[in-house]
Amino acid sequence: MLSLASSGAIIDAAIAKARESGLAPIAVAVLDAGGHLIAFKREDGAGFFRFDIASGKAWGSLGMGFDSRELSNRAKNLPTFFSMLSVAAGGRLVASPGGVLIEDAQGNLIGAVGISGDLGDQDEACAIAGIEAAGLRARPSKVA
Repeated sequence: MLSLASSGAIIDAAIAKARESGLAPIAVAVLDAGGHLIAFKREDGAGFFRFDIASGKAWGSLGMGFDSRELSNRAKNLPTFFSMLSVAAGGRLVASPGGVLIEDAQGNLIGAVGISGDLGDQDEACAIAGIEAAGLRARPSKVA
């Protein structure tokens, strides 16, 4: 189970990574394995729409079972499927890097983090840094 304390640690470490890297202000959402929001922070200067993007990256990753970088790659090759998937998801799925699945030490899926604010590659790097700083593991993409 992903705790509020672990979620806060992920968020704080992700924001610290963004500041140390000189990135644009970010927003960070942490969801449990069922897609429910545990914690969220939006840095000063980050747009209000960043919550929807960050949570959509995490939610889409959970729903499909792989990170949002892989969602993005698949969306390029299957645009019609992903258009329909977005409709089925009520527009909550964001296929752009920055959504990363979280595993516990035993490899169990316990949630996801989504970040929005800078380029997707940078958002993803902050997500991974946050997960690792909390003593958890980022689940690598599994291509089916």
